[in-house]
Amino acid sequence: MSKMSHLRGAAILLTLLTLPALAGEERHLLYFTSPDGAQGGGSGTGLLIYDINDGHKFVRRIDVPSFKGGVRGVCANAITKRLYVGTSSKTLICMDLLTDKVIWEKVYDTGCDRIAITPDGKSLYVPSGWWGGKDHCWMVVDGMSGEVGKRIPVKGASHNTLTSLDGRFAYLASSTTLSVVDTGTNDVIHEITPIGATGVFPFTVNAAGTRGYVCLGNLVGFDIADLTNGKLLGRVLAENPPKAIPQRRRTHGAGLTPDEKELWISDQADNALYVFDATVEPPKQTHRIDVHNAQHGWISFSLDGRFGWCSSPDIIDAHSKKIIGTFKDEKGQNVASSKFVEVVFKDGDVVKVGDQFGVGRAVPQRAAAN
Repeated sequence: MSKMSHLRGAAILLTLLTLPALAGEERHLLYFTSPDGAQGGGSGTGLLIYDINDGHKFVRRIDVPSFKGGVRGVCANAITKRLYVGTSSKTLICMDLLTDKVIWEKVYDTGCDRIAITPDGKSLYVPSGWWGGKDHCWMVVDGMSGEVGKRIPVKGASHNTLTSLDGRFAYLASSTTLSVVDTGTNDVIHEITPIGATGVFPFTVNAAGTRGYVCLGNLVGFDIADLTNGKLLGRVLAENPPKAIPQRRRTHGAGLTPDEKELWISDQADNALYVFDATVEPPKQTHRIDVHNAQHGWISFSLDGRFGWCSSPDIIDAHSKKIIGTFKDEKGQNVASSKFVEVVFKDGDVVKVGDQFGVGRAVPQRAAAN
């Protein structure tokens, strides 16, 4: 067989490996960024892609030199078929999910931390980050061009960002304040402070936009906020018998399961996740999950709620609360990240995307009644 025939055969095999098994079926892929700007455990510079429904099998690598220095956040959009990655070098990279190509790269003077995008793909909310100096803000960036429209100044260092599933609100968490923003006007509706115990750390929100759960900076637990009126409702601390509470460690990771029945938080220093029953108020602790090398701390879930992912190399069965696998690169080496996003393909097109945060996806009652 000729060398050309070998190359053609290899190309056909690669195509078969990267396409769904059957036409019309959805393929759920996890886009896993490396290196992580907040922890080690990465593998090269770029995207590692895993097939969620095929045992999280490694699919392929996309080299992206601009990720050098560390990724700070990632988000994707199903309408525009684009992936966005913010880095420690203050660069925002926009990629085409259908071709794996970089469309544009923009460097912002303020910085580029954990970004979020509106569901229509039109607006990115880009935090300046912990290094933003005196000009702490969120930039409202055009999702197609990367150009900055408005800047929303905030108190404290801007960092974690979410947008609501219906696109009406953006939730901006600085080091001191959780702000609720009307995406139609980009005006701040509520500023919730003090919250988070010595700083606002990772947080999550429910689909109805009524509750926010904010990690504590010096205790293992979370604060609960009413996002509709900007009021702090209470604080819940994790228990780890026979240790006395409060446990004085930083909580860095909060995620609601898609059905909003459970809230998980990450105790990074103790390599653990705590699970709470979120069907009651306040949420009640039910499980502790020990993980391997939690590093920076994080928690998110697959869109169908079957799997949990954190900042360790572990893959967690969300129902049994058991570790069922380990993320590995093409060389078989363990890898970890806290910046990843699920992308769903069907017949060669992007049809759904997840979020780097574990956000609630239960249909609000008002929407179900319409």
